[in-house]
Amino acid sequence: MRVAILQGCAQGVLEPAINDAAIRFLTRHGVEVVQAEGEGCCGALVHHMGREHDSLASARRNVDVWTREIEAGGLDAVVITTSGCGTTIKDYGFMLREDPAYAEKAARISALAKDFSEVAIRLGVTPARETGQAVTYHSACSMQHGQAIRDEPKALLKAAGFRVKEPAEGHLCCGSAGTYNILQPEIATRLRDRKAANIARTEPEIVAAGNIGCLTQLRPALGAPCVHTAELLDWATGGPLPEALQGRVTERRLAAAE
Repeated sequence: MRVAILQGCAQGVLEPAINDAAIRFLTRHGVEVVQAEGEGCCGALVHHMGREHDSLASARRNVDVWTREIEAGGLDAVVITTSGCGTTIKDYGFMLREDPAYAEKAARISALAKDFSEVAIRLGVTPARETGQAVTYHSACSMQHGQAIRDEPKALLKAAGFRVKEPAEGHLCCGSAGTYNILQPEIATRLRDRKAANIARTEPEIVAAGNIGCLTQLRPALGAPCVHTAELLDWATGGPLPEALQGRVTERRLAAAE
C-alpha cells in the first residue's frame, strides 16, 4: 500500500508521538507512508463553530494536496489518527457537493479517508512482545458515532495481546467534542468526570483511545496512563515503549520474535 497520513495541527503540537507510532507500525507492515507537502488543518474545529467559509477553505486546500499526491504516485488511503479529523475528512464530499470545481475530487478523497484502525485491521497484528495489560478502550464519539467504527480498535488490541475492557455508558461523550470543552467548560467537565468514573470502575492498567481530544480531556481525571491505540499497537509489534508507560510496564519480548 501507499498512503498519505494526515499530519494534523493540534495533535502535531500536543503529541507528535502518535503519528510517529502510526508511521512505524505501517512501515513495519510494508506500507509506504507519505506526508503530503502543503497539507493543513482538516477544518473540523472551525466547522464545529459554524465558520463555514474557513472550513471549506481548509477542505479545498487538502483536497488539492492529496489529489496531487494521487496524480504523482497514487494513494490507497488517506490515513487519519485523530477520529475527529477523520469524521470531517470523510465528509468532504458532502461539504463540497455543490462546488463544481471540487465535488468530484472531494468525493474521491472522502472515499480514500480511513481511520488508522481501518488500515491496521487489514494488515493484521503479529506481536513481538508479551503484553497482557488490562486496557480499557474509550471510543470517541467521532469514532463510534461519526464513523461507525466500533469493533476494529478493540479487535486490534486483543490481537496484540492486551486484555480489553469497556466502560459502562460507553456511548456517552467525554466532554472534549472538538471545541466544546473550551466553549462549554462546566458541562464538559461534568461529562469528563462521569466518563472517568466509569473508566476507573474497570480498574484499567492503561486507557486507550483513538482521538487526541479525548486523551487530553481524560488525563487529568484518571490515574491510569492514557495512550493512543496506535502507540500500543506499535509497541506490541516492536516499537518503543510509549512515554506514558515508562516506569509502569515491564517489557518482555516474545521468544518467537527474537
